[in-house]
Amino acid sequence: MMQKRWFQTLIVLILVFLLILLVKAADFIFDPIFQYVGAVAFPIIGAGLLFYITRPLMHLLEKLRLHRILAITGVFVLLIVALFIVARYIFPILQNQFSTLINNIPGWISAVEDLIDYWQDNQNSIPPEVNETINNITSNLQSYIESTMSFIFGFIGEFISIIFALVLIPFFLFFMLKDGEKFVPFITQFLEKKKADNISTLLYKIDEALTSYIQGQLLVALCIGVLLYAGYSIIGLKYALTLAIFGMIICVIPFIGPYLAVTPAIIVGFFQDPLMPVWVAIVMIVAQQIEGNLVSPNVMGKALHLHPLTVITVVLAAGSIGGLLGMLFAIPLYAVVKTIISHFYQTYQKAQKDGEDALI
Repeated sequence: MMQKRWFQTLIVLILVFLLILLVKAADFIFDPIFQYVGAVAFPIIGAGLLFYITRPLMHLLEKLRLHRILAITGVFVLLIVALFIVARYIFPILQNQFSTLINNIPGWISAVEDLIDYWQDNQNSIPPEVNETINNITSNLQSYIESTMSFIFGFIGEFISIIFALVLIPFFLFFMLKDGEKFVPFITQFLEKKKADNISTLLYKIDEALTSYIQGQLLVALCIGVLLYAGYSIIGLKYALTLAIFGMIICVIPFIGPYLAVTPAIIVGFFQDPLMPVWVAIVMIVAQQIEGNLVSPNVMGKALHLHPLTVITVVLAAGSIGGLLGMLFAIPLYAVVKTIISHFYQTYQKAQKDGEDALI
C-alpha cells in the first residue's frame, strides 16, 4: 500500500493539515513574524509593481549605452516628472470634480425620494409589504449611497496616498532594478546543478507570467481610461475626468471591472439627463470593443492561458474573501500558483518518462 500513489498523496495531505494545525497552535511564535512580513509586504508589492512597469524603460536606456545606475536615475527622474504632472495639473481637477460630486449627492437623493413618493401616491394597488420595503430603502438611501461612494473613493485615495507616501518603495525599487538579475543565481547557488536549473526555469516562468499580466493589464487599463475620458467628454458627461480615472482603476479587475466602472457614470448621467445613461453605456461598449479586439490581443495575448470561466470564478472567490484588494491580486496570484503546479507536474512527468526509458 505504501507504493500506491493515492496513499502517498493522502499522507502528504494529512501532513500538510497537521503542519497548518501546528502553526495555528503556535501562533504566539508566528504572530511577530507575520506582523513583520505585513509591515514590509506592502512596500515590496508597490515596488514590485513599479519594477515590472519601469524595467523595460531601464533596459531601453541601457540599450542607449547608459550605465545601469544612470539608467535607473533616468527612470526615477521620469517617475518624479510624472508625479509632478499629476499633482500639478490632474489632481486639482480631480479634487474639484470630486468635491462637487459629493456636494450634489444629497440633491440627487432628494430627487429620488420625491420620485418614489410621487409613484407611491399614484399607485393604489401596491401591497403593504412592497410599500414598507420601498420606505425602508428610501429612508436609508442616502446612507447607502454615501457609504458606497465613500468606500470606493476613500479606498482609491487611501491606496494612492499610501503608494506614494511610503518612503521604502523607492529604495526597494532601486535595488530591484539594480540587482534584479542576481536574484535567481543567488537562490540557486546552494543547489546542485540539476535542481538549480529546474528552479531557475520555474522562477523565469513566474517572472514571465507576472510581466505579461502586470504590464499588459496596466496598459489595457490606461487605454480604457483614455477612451472613457474621450467618450465622456464627447457626450458631455459631468465629472468626466474623475469617472474615467475611476473606470481606469477598476478595469484592472478582469471581467467584473468594466461593470463596476460604468455604474457610477450611469448614476451620474441619469441625474444629468435621463438619456445620458444610454450614451454612457454606448461609450463603455465602444471602449470595451476597442480594448477587447485591438488592445488586449496585441498587449496581453494568451500569455497566462487562463479560461474566462476560471478567471470569473477566481475573482468572485477572492472578492468574497479579500474584498476589492482580493479581486486586484487574485489573477496574478493564481497565475503564479498555476505556473508552479504546472512546472512541477511537467518535471514529474519527465522524470517518470526518463525512469521508464532507463528501465527499458
